[in-house]
Amino acid sequence: MRIGVIGGGAWGTALAQVAARGGEPVTLWAREPEVVAAINDCHENTRFLRSVPLSDSIRATGDLAELRDRDAILVVAPAQHVRAVLTDAATGAIPLVLCAKGIEAGSRMLVGEVAREAAPDAPIAVLSGPTFAHEVAAGQPTAVTLACEDAALRDALAARLANPAFRPYASSDVAGAEIGGAVKNVLAIACGVVEGAGLGLNARAALIARGFAEMTRFGLAKGARAETLAGLSGLGDLVLTCSSTNSRNFSLGVGLGQGVAAEGLLANRQTVAEGAHTAPVLREAAAEAGVDMPVVEAVCDLLAGADVRDIVGRLLSRPLRAEV
Repeated sequence: MRIGVIGGGAWGTALAQVAARGGEPVTLWAREPEVVAAINDCHENTRFLRSVPLSDSIRATGDLAELRDRDAILVVAPAQHVRAVLTDAATGAIPLVLCAKGIEAGSRMLVGEVAREAAPDAPIAVLSGPTFAHEVAAGQPTAVTLACEDAALRDALAARLANPAFRPYASSDVAGAEIGGAVKNVLAIACGVVEGAGLGLNARAALIARGFAEMTRFGLAKGARAETLAGLSGLGDLVLTCSSTNSRNFSLGVGLGQGVAAEGLLANRQTVAEGAHTAPVLREAAAEAGVDMPVVEAVCDLLAGADVRDIVGRLLSRPLRAEV
């Protein structure tokens, strides 16, 4: 199975490295000419994944048309750009493995729904889970959810991507795999705020648990399965990104917790903190589904400039209720 990758950021490069293990040829598309040149000339993504030697069998290109002879394409563009890049790529019926985590602004569609509109002939799979790109690229042990309704395609993709350090677990719950990845980005910002404001480990643990309850409520309302949300792409990814400054979303939250304005934090970031884009869209989608998500509401307000102390006070003064 010849693999192509759309997206030359850290995560796209790391997945290209996974697909290239064993010397398998991989074609990676990157928007930035300097990334294409560095990968082809130096076998390193010096902009987004510095100091990680890449397989000689990874070839980078700036021409999306070069992916049209692939047997499957990993789509690792940011969620807000997936529609445009798939429209430009025009890859027809080639299976797409969606690796972006988010909800499209305006349409309030999950990435899989966007892909079905932009590439209606393509079979869709989702790869999601607790993954930091630099660890994956370095070959450190990683497990992910690989969700696809077509069992034969799912098994073929899992066999192609699996290696001793990268273990895909099969699922048919595409919506569940996507929702976990999208919601955890927003919750990671909230946990970063707790860290930045010095509110303590008790508060962070409580926030992870209550955030997971919100993820579960929203996921079930959107047709996801509870066991998927409690697995790698939901709870697993949530625990990882809510506990480390290696998470872009957690780091953004740390800055907010320290009183830095969101506008300045986002302007200075080299890579995308997807949760900042997802939060207001998720709030709209939750309201539409009739789901209460107070932590998500709080993150939206913090991104809009609200004071951390006011938001924490508002959360703590909510009416007492049963833990559900």
